[in-house]
Formats: sequence, structure tokens, C-alpha cells
Amino acid sequence: MHRSFWQAAWGPFWLTVVLSVGIQAAEIDFVRDVQPIFQKHCVSCHGAESQKSGLRLDIKSEAFKGVDGWGPSLVAGRASESPIIELVTSEDVDSRMPPEGDPLSAAEIAVLTEWIDSGALWPDGVDLAELEDRLDHWSFKPMTSPTAPEVQRGDWPRGSIDRFVLSRLEQDGLSPAPEADVVSWLRRVSVDLTGLPPTPREVNEFIEQARRGEAAYAIAVNRLLQSPRYGERWAQHWLDVVRYADTHGFEVNTERPNAWPYRDYVIAAMNADTPYDRFIKEQIAGDALGADAATGFLVTASVLLPGQIGKDAPSMRLARQDALDEIVNNVSQTFLGMSVGCARCHDHKFDPITAKDYYSMQAFVAGVEYGDRKLRTPHSEALERQADAFRERVAEIDDRLALLVPPARPRVDQELETYTSNARENTETFEPLDARFVRFTIHDANLHPSLGLIEPCLDEVQIFTDEAEPRNVALASHGTKVTASGSRMSSNHKLEHINDGQFGNSRSWMSDSKGTGWVMFELPDSARIAKVVWSRDRNGKFTDRLATAYTLEAGSSIDQLRTVKHVPPQRASVNAAINIDRFSTVGLNDDETRLANRLLGEKRSLEQRIKAAERGQVAFAGTFRQPDEIHRLHRGDPEQPREAVAPAVLSAIGELALPIEAAEQQRRRALADWIADPQNPLTARVMVNRIWQGHFGIGLVDTPNDFGRNGTAPTHPRLLDWLAQEFIRSGWSIKHMHRLIVLSSTYRQSNQFDPQAAAVDADVRLLWRYPSRRLEAEAIRDAMLAASGQLNLKMGGRGFNLFNKRGGLSGFTPVDSFGDDGLRRMIYAHKVRRERDAVFGAFDCPDAGQSTARRIESTTPIQALNLLNSRFTIETAAALAERVAAEAGDEIGDQIRRAYQVVFNRDPEHDELHQAIPVIREFGLETLCRAMFNSNEFLFYP
Repeated sequence: MHRSFWQAAWGPFWLTVVLSVGIQAAEIDFVRDVQPIFQKHCVSCHGAESQKSGLRLDIKSEAFKGVDGWGPSLVAGRASESPIIELVTSEDVDSRMPPEGDPLSAAEIAVLTEWIDSGALWPDGVDLAELEDRLDHWSFKPMTSPTAPEVQRGDWPRGSIDRFVLSRLEQDGLSPAPEADVVSWLRRVSVDLTGLPPTPREVNEFIEQARRGEAAYAIAVNRLLQSPRYGERWAQHWLDVVRYADTHGFEVNTERPNAWPYRDYVIAAMNADTPYDRFIKEQIAGDALGADAATGFLVTASVLLPGQIGKDAPSMRLARQDALDEIVNNVSQTFLGMSVGCARCHDHKFDPITAKDYYSMQAFVAGVEYGDRKLRTPHSEALERQADAFRERVAEIDDRLALLVPPARPRVDQELETYTSNARENTETFEPLDARFVRFTIHDANLHPSLGLIEPCLDEVQIFTDEAEPRNVALASHGTKVTASGSRMSSNHKLEHINDGQFGNSRSWMSDSKGTGWVMFELPDSARIAKVVWSRDRNGKFTDRLATAYTLEAGSSIDQLRTVKHVPPQRASVNAAINIDRFSTVGLNDDETRLANRLLGEKRSLEQRIKAAERGQVAFAGTFRQPDEIHRLHRGDPEQPREAVAPAVLSAIGELALPIEAAEQQRRRALADWIADPQNPLTARVMVNRIWQGHFGIGLVDTPNDFGRNGTAPTHPRLLDWLAQEFIRSGWSIKHMHRLIVLSSTYRQSNQFDPQAAAVDADVRLLWRYPSRRLEAEAIRDAMLAASGQLNLKMGGRGFNLFNKRGGLSGFTPVDSFGDDGLRRMIYAHKVRRERDAVFGAFDCPDAGQSTARRIESTTPIQALNLLNSRFTIETAAALAERVAAEAGDEIGDQIRRAYQVVFNRDPEHDELHQAIPVIREFGLETLCRAMFNSNEFLFYP
């Protein structure tokens, strides 16, 4: 038994020793001895076709880089520290390499061990493959400046776009389709640019203008681009990409009540034709450019709320990483068309993006937090001035009510000392004493009108000496240092604000604990003090977060502090904001009661108006603070930080880097400037591709969010670069690009089918005709409401409800009947993340869970069922029938003709007219209207 044990345990060892001695006798040759082992056992999983765990063993430079989670795979001179040896010798069958087939023999392991220990010599020029240059990719190279090519059919092109398209068609022996008729073109371009079909009047006017010449087309396009409806239409394309929604997502999916200002910003920017480079900068650093709501872009994605995150430090660090990851992904895929987020755990598998690149990009936004922020706009400033006037009047009312309080509250215990703290200023005097330390401890604070107990706030705290001319020795400029129990940091609230000599809420300190907190002042030298002055807001604008119970202590050392003022919770009352609900008129005479009731009623009205004004000033647009220190994380794990990284752009396409101590806003501005630089090879290409896709249903690059090596190459690369250069030359005008495209012959083609062309290009990527495609969900709903005469064109503001609730844990029951605001354009619907609209969600309407760079069209039975039988369709068809009857009169033939003019922008053909008459007689005009809403002619671009 003992003998068999020793044979089992030591047999392989002695075999290795013997083999090793033999190996040492003949020097290891990599090509002869090592490379065959890699070929036999390794390269099927770690070669040209696959690089599992990031390891590649057919190319020298890659083999020594490392293995995900292990570090360097080969440590020259130290086989025992090389992961490759550990993997091939593992006793765990599940983790031993190779995972399939026979394991390495003892002799093969001995060869690898000796080779590594002797220096892992791998000669140059013997690799089994040539490493592909990841930088050698069309999208990373500078844009070219191509000229429009010569074409055989010189009478067809109307501009450079057509020459590029026709040249490509002629290479494949294809010809363009005939031109679309004038009404089809007008209907197409109207829906394309505004999301709404033309009215019968607009059709008639255009037909008449087109008879007089080509100028009619440009006039129509300019009219559409100047319409407010244009911004609503094209903002929707952008919101799809950036994942805009009005709820937070995840399991709780609670409402973001102030997300809508970003949506309105995008609509306004589109309508104003904000130059695209400016549009980029505003969304990344709009707080520095007078476009506060624009930074809602940074925080459009889902986010875990504080209550959904574990309170332990690792959970909080992971949640923070996830939040930053969403911002990096949003910036990179939206503006650069790059999947930078794939490098969070390891170097990108396809593109030249390292993990360090990813974390360097993260450093640009390391000071961004998801949250509401007050807007600074002319409108918000006007609201603030109005609210200030209301607050002053409320303060006057409180002062008058305070005079009535003692007789109104005879139940107060007269033996107890009552004390009133004041939000504007409180003076605490005491017997003079020598002190170097002063501590202000808050035990309780008043309630915010709607939020309940919240963190107390202190404006400037002043400590005055007992001198003929008292000095404020609390000032930081005097050398006084301040510590605190904790601080809730923001641009307005910082610990250093408490003794900087400046007054007001914007220069104050806020505790990080609800209702409590303390601050300690350490003077540079002992001083004889006799008075402390403190306030919540010396300017008198804010009365919430006011300390109502507190202790003031002073002494020559921390151990010798003595109380100079103490206001316990049970004795504190607040005169700064009289509580309407608790105010009693007991003890007042009739005149005083009438006066008190009138004042209370006025105060209630003013406070409601103040709240309304405050709501109008807030947007979910991110808050900004001191940036986190960013480290490269091993395998993306926040618990495995490696070296610290400074803000820097992608090394493959830029060289911009900032110092690690760069300020928060400086970081975002630098990032925005780099993205918007005309020399950036990606930015203009990505955007003109999105514009092209909006007009033809698919871009020149059909992976609009991925211009990297895993995406597809452009069908017309020279056209793409020409468009990008023209975009920049135009001053980054999006509307200019629209004009070029929709006035081209390429766009004016009919969608006439050609079987011979389809055999060559079934997907119409070469544009031998106008591609047939269905209207998007929003355009279908909006067009139905427009045709019925019900469309409410009110713009902006909080969204209307598609569901009977705006967010939360339980399910969302859809609203099935709409009126007033619910008849607005669908872009103004309150967007609930992960919930699709009951009717139009079936038409591939995204749920904002992920970026939808391109909507893929599906065809399902539920689409037809929803559009035929939903209450929305039935009510809208009834409204259309009512409109048609009112405009056409009682004669059925006239009603049919008017319905066709309104819905299809044409008169019915003879057969259509006669087939519809018996339907209307038997089932009513509403039935015809429902059928028309379900027709391909209504649902598809002409």
C-alpha cells in the first residue's frame, strides 16, 4: 500500500526530472519544441479566430501581454509565476487547460517550464500569424475631401449627392427609379421632416406651385424646416439614441418628474438649427454655456436610486461605477459611434481601445451625479424674482401672525422658556470668556414644506471678540479652521463657505445628517469672545433647514468646552415659518380672527405659487461636484483598483490629456471641445450618417452606434466623407444637410420595384429606388390625430400620461381614452422606461432601456389588431368621420372623396369610390375611416 502510494505520488515527478535533465542537455528551440505544443493544444482557443480570456499564443507580442484576471501570461525566467504553467498543471479538471481533449503530457509541461525558466526566448519572424493593425480602419483615419465623380447619365444628378449615388449604381449596372409624383414627394418629405402628413390645402398649393417650376420644392422644404413641428420630429430621433425617459428604470422605476426640460431643450435646439458642434458642447458642459437643461443628456440612462443600493461601501462603489459607465457609454456611442464601454473590464476585443482609455474617459465625467438641478435661464430668473417677492410677503405675514401667537396659544406652558430661531439672523450673547474652540451642535431642525425632516443648513457663522470694536475671529482669512460632523457637498453647500465672509444660501454649509450635525471652529490663538451670530440664510430667501434646537459651546480646548447657549427640542418653536395647519385662533377676538384667517389664506396661496415657481426652475440635468479619483480597475472590479488615471481621450484617435487635479467643469469642457473638433475623424461622420438614416431608413453605415471594427463598412465611403466635410463647411448646420438630401434626385425617386435591380441589391442599400418603410409609432399616432382634427399642438412642459401612473413598483395600466393634453404629439408623452404604449408600442417603439440608434421594423398580428380594435383608433376614427361629414356634407360620395383627401392626400379612384359606398351605408362612415387608418398607404412612406 505504501509502495503504491509513493509510486503514484513520485512517479510523475521523477519522470519530469528525467525529462528535464534530458531537455537541459539539448537547448530548447522555440520553433522546434514550444510552438508545436501551442499549435496542438492552445491556438484553437487562443489564436487568430478566438482569444478567450484575452490570451493569444500565435503571435509573440500578444502572448506576453497577459490573461484577463491573471496579469502577464508568461513571466520570463519564472515559470512558477507564469499563469500558463498554472493553468496546464491545475489539479482542478474544470479549470485545467485545455478544457477539451487530452491534457498536456508531462514531457510537454517540462518543455514549457524549462523554456520559460531559461528566458522564454521567442525569435522574431516566426509567428504563425501577422497581427492585424487595429488602427488600420476607415473610421479612425482622417476624413478625405472627395470630389463628386463623373457619371454616364449626366441629366439625372441635381447635385453632388446624386453623382456619388449614381456612380455606385452604374458600377453595378443599375439605374435609378423614375421620379415620384409631386404629391408622393410632398407627403414623403412632410412626414420625414415634421412627422405629419400635409393638409389638403398644402397639397393643392404645392401642386399649383410645382406647375410653375422647380422652386416649389425648395419653398416647401424651407416651410417644413421652419415649422415648430420639425423640432418635435427630429428630436425624437435623438431621444431614441440617448435613451431619454421620464422614469429611473430598474425594478422601482420611479418617476423623474423633472426630466422633461432636456426633451424640450432638444426640440428647441433642433428648431433653432443650433450648430451641431455647439449642440455637443451644450449637452456635455451646458452649465458653462448658458444651456443648463442640455446637460440632462449626461444622465438620461437608468440609474439605481439610493434605496436600491446596499449601504455597504462595496455596493456603493459598484453603483457609482455603473452610473459613470452609463455616462461614458452615452457620450461615446452618441457622438463618436464607438462602443467604449466594452473596455471596462479589459482591453476592447476588436477596437484599439484599452482599459486605460476607458477609465481616462471616465475621469472626464467623474464629478457628475444623477440628480435635479436648478436651471439658470431668463425664464427661471424671472420666476425666481417672482418667488422672492412672494417670500418677502410671506415673511411680512409671518411677522404679523407672530404678534397674534401668544393670545392665540394660551395652552403653552408659561413656566417653560420659549425661544424662536430666525432664518435670517440669530445673535447669541454670553458672559465674555477666553476661547480657542467654538462648537455649534444642531439637535433638531424645522421641516421643509413638502419633504419632511431634512439636513440642516448654516449660512455664515460669526464669532465676535469682547472689544470696543468687536472683530469677527471666525473668518478663514483670520486663520480659523473648521471641521464638521459631515458635509453634503454641492456648488452651493461647502464647509469652507461657513466662514468665508459671504452671505446667502449659495455660500452655506449643509449637514449630511437629517435634522442634526455640528461644526467646530478652531481659532489660531485664544481670544476673549462674547457673541456669536448665525443664520440659515442671511439674505432671507430660505426658511427651511433651520436649526430649532441646538447647543453653543466654547472653551480654551476641546476637553474644556462649556455651554453658553442651549435650546432643547421640547422648548424650541419656530417663528420663521408659521405652520398654517397648526395655527390656532383660540383667544383672538372677532377682528383678530378675521385678520388671521385672511393672512393665513393669503399665505397659503403665496406658498403654492412659490412651489409652482420652484418646480419650473428644476431639471433632471445632473449635479456637479469635486471629481472622484479614478483608477483603472482590474477586471472592472471597484474592489481591485490599480493605478490612478487622469482625464484623457481615446489614444487611438487623439492626444488630449488633462492633469489629474483638473477642475470638474474644465474636464467636461475639454472633452466637449475634443469631440466637436472638426479634425475628429468620427464626430461629423457619425452625425451625417444619422441624418441620412432619418431620410432613408438606414444609414450609409448600418451600425450607427458602432463605427468600430465590429460595425459595418459604409456602402458609399466617399459620399460619407463628402457629407461630413460639407456638414462642417456649412457651420455644422443640420437643416442644411436636410435640404441637400431631400432636394436630391436620389430622394425624389419613386419606390417602384425593379426585379432585376432587386436581384443585385435586395436591401436597396445602393438606392436604386426610394426604400419602402413604415412610419414610426409616434408618426402613426400623430398622423391619425392630425387627420381627425384632434391634434393638440401645445408644446413643452410635463408629459401627458400613457399609463394611469407615472412610476413605481406595481404594473402600469394603460390609459385607453385621451382628451386635452393626451391629444398632444406623442413626443410629449410621459415616457415610462421598460413599458411600451398599449397600442403603438407594438410598432417597435423603444422602451428607453437601451440606445435605439435604428428602429428595426417588425410585422406582427398584434399591430393590426391594436390599430383596428383599440379604443384610441375607434375614437379617432369617429372624430375623423365627424370632421369629414362637417366638411363634405351629407352626400356619401362627397364624404368619401373628402376622407381620401384628408387621409391619403388624393381623390379616390373610381373602384374605390363605388366599393366604399355600400360599406358606409351598412356600417357607417367611421368604419371606412378605421379601414383607412389600417391601410398600407397611410402607414408607409410613399
